[in-house]
This record gives sequence, C-alpha cells and structure tokens, in this order.
Amino acid sequence: MTRTDGATTTSSPAPGYLPIADHGVIGDLRTAAVIGVDGRIDWFCCPRFDSPSVFGSLLDAERGGAWTIEQLDGDVTTRQFYLPDSNVLVTRFMSDDGVAEVQDLMPIARPHDDDHRTRIVRRVVCVRGEVTFRMRLAPRFDYGCAPHTVSVDGGRVGFEADGFALHVLGEGDWTVLDDRDIETTFTVRTGESRTTVAAPDPIADDCFAHDREPAVVAETVAFWQRWISQSTYTGRWREMVHRSALTLKLLTHEPTGAVVSAVTAGLPESIGGERNWDYRYVWIRDTAFTLYALLRLGFTDEAASFMQWLTCRFADGGDEQTGPLRLMYTLDGDPPPSETRLDWEGYEGSSPVVIGNAAAQQRQLDIYGELIDSVYLYNKYGPGISYDSWAQLCEVAAWLVDNWDQPDQSIWEVRTEPRHHVYSRLMCWVALERMIRMSRQRGLPGDVATWMATRDEIFTQIMERGWNEKLEAFVQTLDSDRLDAALLLIPAVKLLAPTDQRFVSTLRAIEDELVSDSLVFRYDTSDGHDGLDGGEGTFSLCSFWYVEALTRSGRLADARLAMEKMFTHANHLGLYAEQIGLTGAQLGNMPQAFTHLSLISAAINLDRRLVLQP
Repeated sequence: MTRTDGATTTSSPAPGYLPIADHGVIGDLRTAAVIGVDGRIDWFCCPRFDSPSVFGSLLDAERGGAWTIEQLDGDVTTRQFYLPDSNVLVTRFMSDDGVAEVQDLMPIARPHDDDHRTRIVRRVVCVRGEVTFRMRLAPRFDYGCAPHTVSVDGGRVGFEADGFALHVLGEGDWTVLDDRDIETTFTVRTGESRTTVAAPDPIADDCFAHDREPAVVAETVAFWQRWISQSTYTGRWREMVHRSALTLKLLTHEPTGAVVSAVTAGLPESIGGERNWDYRYVWIRDTAFTLYALLRLGFTDEAASFMQWLTCRFADGGDEQTGPLRLMYTLDGDPPPSETRLDWEGYEGSSPVVIGNAAAQQRQLDIYGELIDSVYLYNKYGPGISYDSWAQLCEVAAWLVDNWDQPDQSIWEVRTEPRHHVYSRLMCWVALERMIRMSRQRGLPGDVATWMATRDEIFTQIMERGWNEKLEAFVQTLDSDRLDAALLLIPAVKLLAPTDQRFVSTLRAIEDELVSDSLVFRYDTSDGHDGLDGGEGTFSLCSFWYVEALTRSGRLADARLAMEKMFTHANHLGLYAEQIGLTGAQLGNMPQAFTHLSLISAAINLDRRLVLQP
C-alpha cells in the first residue's frame, strides 16, 4: 500500500528553496495556498487562482514574500499529512521540547455558498510538552511590485497597497519590521492553541471567534468528506485515486465552473531552464480530461457546471486563428493576458518567471476531440446535453470538416511554426466519430453523412502519412520520423484495437526511445525542434498513459509494475507536479491536473482488467 502520511525536513526556513515536492496545497474553490513542509506559505494569489501573488517566495526567496512559522530552539523535524479525505493540511513540529501541529485550511462549509469569504486559517495546537514559535507575515503584493503600508492595533493588522489588501487577526500582539512585515513569538503548552486568520476583506470579530474554534476544522473536513463520499471507486488504489479526485476538485473555481490546470506559475520543467509557464488558466483540453476522470468516479455536478461555462464560451466565439474555441481562457472566459516577465530570480534561479501565457494565441485542433469526447461521456453518464449545446457542437463539427487538415501547435504547445500533427488528426477523428455516436444514440439531427466521410478521410491520412514504415510506428507529424507519447492514446480513443499490430509496434518504439524505467518523455527535446532551449523531465501524464496503454494491450503485469513505480514519485501527500527529473525530483507547476486525472483513468482501467483476468 502506498502511504502519503508525511515527509521530514528541518523546520527552520532556509534562505533558498524547498524541493517542489516538499509542498502541500489548501484551497476554497476560489484560490489556493501552497505550503512547504517547514510550515511556510510561499505561494498565495488572491482573491482568485489567477490573481497577482500576495506570497510568492516560491519563485523568489528574497522578494516574493512568505508567511513563515518556525519552532524556536531544539532539534526539530516536521511531518505533513492531510486530515482524512480532506484538503485540510497538518504540519507537525516534533522536538524534545514537545509536539505541536499547524492546522492549515481555507474554510468552506457548503457548496455554492453566496456568503463565502476567502480566508486562510492557521491553528497552532500543542499536542505534548511546551513549544515556542515565531510567526512572520511578509506579503509582497502584485508579484512584489506594489509597495504597501502596515497598521497594527493589538492583534489586528492591515496591509494596504494600491488596489490590494490583506487583513490579519491573531491572538496577542504583533511587532512591525522594516515598516512592512509583522512578527510575533508565542508559546503553547499541552492542549493550548493559537489561531491566526488572514483574508483580503476585513475580518469580523465573530468570524475570528468562529475560526479560533476546532469547529472550523471539523466543518471544513466535513465539506470535503461529503464530496469525496460520492465517489463510486472501490478499487485497490483508493487512497491515491481519492487524493487525485480531491486535488482536481481543489483546482475547480466554483463560482464559474472552470478548472485551472495548476495552482502555480513559473515552476521550471528543468532547473535553470526557460520552460517556466503560467498554468493558472482554464485549458479546454485539461478541463475536458478532468471531467472525463470525475465522470468515471461518479461526479456529475462538476461536469454540469463546466457545460454551463462552456456554453458561454461558444457564445463568445473564437477567432480566425484559433477556431470556434480558444485553447485556454481566464476563469471569466476572457483570453489570458499577454506574457510578461517578472524581475524575479525564479525557483532556484530558473528564469524567466513568466506571467500570462502566449500559447493562448495558438491553434490547437486537438482540443475539439478532447472536448467532444468528454461531452459524449457526459451525455452518456450524465443528464444529457441540451439542444442548444448540441447545436453549438454541430457548428464546431462543421468547422472541423473544413479545417481538420490545417497545421497547428497541438497538445504540447510547441513554440515553432504550426505543423501537421498526427495527434491533432487523431482528435479531429475523435470529435467527428463521437458526434456521429451521439446523433445516433439520441436521434439528434446532424450532417452525419458529411461527418462520416470526413472521419474516414482523416483515418486514411493517419494510416498513410502518420505511419512511418521504417520505424514501424505512428509519428508526431505527417511524413516524419519523430515519436510522440501522445499517440499512446490511440487505443483509448478507439482508433485502433490495442492488439492491432500497428499500435503494438508503436508502443514498442515508444518504449525503446521515450521510456526510462517506466517514466515517459513526451518527445525528444534534444535538438530544440519545439522552439525552446534545454531539456525537460519525464511527463507524468504520459507515464500514466503508458500504464493505460500497457493495460489495454494485455500486459497487465507490466502495467501494474509501472503504476506502482509511478506512485513512488508522488510527494508525501500524494501530489504530483507536471514532470519528474532524472533524480526523481518533481518539476514544473503543481499540483498538476493533467497528472492526477491520468492517474485516475489508469487506475480505473487497470483495476477493471485485473478483476477480469483469470
């Protein structure tokens, strides 16, 4: 059984950076905070996931700002875990003086609460002995660009900047440092607790009184436990699957129904490299895959909310470059801002730190297949799509009939001129094939004859020009010789049977070139053909796709071994960043929706086959 019950480190905050894996995340379905195993909050954007940072020392240890808590004196170790089936994080400080817990949460009591207010609650509880802590809040608003003032009135503190604010209420008095930070030192003994609350809005006394009590923890735990109790998954990897589901839910922006791809921005795909992207936006592809994973677990409300959000995006329309839909949006459905570079050193010196995402202007034809496949599943397992939604999808299908053979940047968002990607052709085939299925299953009107003819044309092109006879494998672009791990999905989307010789030999070729001890590179980056310098780690999404491909091919022992190996690369809380480096270190933004949704899919499919095997 894989355990996710803690990690150990020294408790004194280092002047540099914790490993990316040494972090947990809390959230309230509006925004989230990233918390190191030493108790520091080193990433927090407010009031939304995509807002400017308030604490950002994850990307600049000196200038980013943080909320730290450290135990004074003694040889201290810490250990982190989530309270069962929740997103309430506990960091335990252990020494000869005693044991204390920091309970970190963003309170949330009920779904769709009109009275909800975002706030971070940090409860320090002494379990044994007598422990002294020093707590310091050093916010840096607007990515450290906005100077602020600080005012203190006993336990009440106000940080004010132009257009930004952070209100803090705690027990005891605060000391102002350098006219911009605050600090307090306190001691707790067995059974005693100390609570500090921070929020973008003023904190009422009655709210603070509630947050001081253990009830706020129990209330928030109950919210998450009620949600995860709806899961239909009963397989052998329940702990990992449910942690992944809770993580995907954490990435949901409840007011809009959108799902962000990660909480963080700018974490590097290789230390010191330039592949440092902002993932706090809504990718159509990522959300479609997320809905697929949640639907497989029995969660339909999230799919319904996203369908409402998506309907508005159809109404907005795309543009001539991207097509009917953009590949990514802000939470409100607007185009993400243009890329800007912060004057920050970046995580462990990995610069530039990029805010915004220029890939938003790319054409990526594959998003339509991923989206329509998820709509197909929602139509199959949920209440069914509306007529208006179907009419919008018919317009998309008509556009695809005319544009499926255009070059694009495809799933990996290469920063070169568009090319004719086989994966995009595959997903265009999926889009039209699923439209045909939905039309027939529900008797919905549509230009089925045209869809069928185009679907078959795409299929023929994939077989003739997407196949390399010399490599005996499907390749990344038409008439090329470069492999692409995205094509591991060929049997999952039903283009070919997993036992078809063409897929079997493609799997073998990918294993020979892109797989390293069950970890999978998405493609070969050594020659810079994607328009970027430097390499990257293995892509965890692709590693779980590899597990699923092995499963579907009947190689169950290999699939199970690869799955268990991937579990060893989760962090101490069961969380995954985007990639894994050669040393096993996590790389890229975290927690990564792509990775967790692919874990769920791989686990469900492998579970089912293991149950059926003789």
